[in-house]
Amino acid sequence: MDCKATVEIGEYSRGGQTRGYNQAQDHDMGTKEKYVPCGIVDEDTGQLYVTFGSSYKTSDFMVDNLEQWWTSLSITEKQQLENIQFKVDNGPENSGIRRQFLKRMVEFADQTKKSIQLLYFPPYHSK
Repeated sequence: MDCKATVEIGEYSRGGQTRGYNQAQDHDMGTKEKYVPCGIVDEDTGQLYVTFGSSYKTSDFMVDNLEQWWTSLSITEKQQLENIQFKVDNGPENSGIRRQFLKRMVEFADQTKKSIQLLYFPPYHSK
């Protein structure tokens, strides 16, 4: 589970420079609309679940997407899962010491009745 950098919405990209025959304007014309992609990959099947939000990359945003992913699974898929492992990057929104993220993950575990493991990659060591 990971969120990526904010994506500006409009007819411009990479400062107006494009690859191929894409049309892009060479200036940001003041558009304020931006989206944040958040993705979950099932490493066993390779299935990708991506959503976009217009808010910020926060712990609530990430867990909200996780809950949407859970509701998209069939009953059979949910029953087959005994233990759910999430690889997260220990960023400011999903850190192992971020209380809001941990609170929401505990609520998700209680709701789904599944054991959840947070796997931080790469492992960071405090100094």
